[in-house]
Amino acid sequence: MSLSSKLRSAAPQNAPQTAQSNDVSDTDAAKLQVRFTPDMISHLEENEIFVFGSNLRGMHGGGAAAVAYKKFGAVWGQGVGLQGQTYAIPTMQGGVDTIKPYVDDFIAFAAAHPELTFYVTRIGCGIAGFRNAEIAPLFKQSLQLANVILPRSFYIELTKSDTK
Repeated sequence: MSLSSKLRSAAPQNAPQTAQSNDVSDTDAAKLQVRFTPDMISHLEENEIFVFGSNLRGMHGGGAAAVAYKKFGAVWGQGVGLQGQTYAIPTMQGGVDTIKPYVDDFIAFAAAHPELTFYVTRIGCGIAGFRNAEIAPLFKQSLQLANVILPRSFYIELTKSDTK
């Protein structure tokens, strides 16, 4: 099934979500053609990439990293970049300032590969302990890319900052 078919069929566990909050209504999301990373991803099409937070040593033992390793081809011992149908962004090595260069590299990679669709998980907001408000701004430039799908919570944070 192609990505566009998947979006139309809206399979409950794996289809990109549309907005359902007061901050971003379904109507607004439809007008803007905004899509969100599903909370749970159990399957990827050939051209889809699962973007997850990792550690620099590539020990993919928990959270989205474990899902990436067990289901989508993340490589044990590789903590950065494309591997299988995943893209690892290190989040465990320090503060937000240490994550930013890796997010910038990811955005450049996504821009260079429009044939791929990247489902960004809430990197850094689980085991690493950061808040959406700390990590989401790192992805602001990705809003210009049709092939980068962000979590709803990141999108809401990013659009809030536009009105400040």
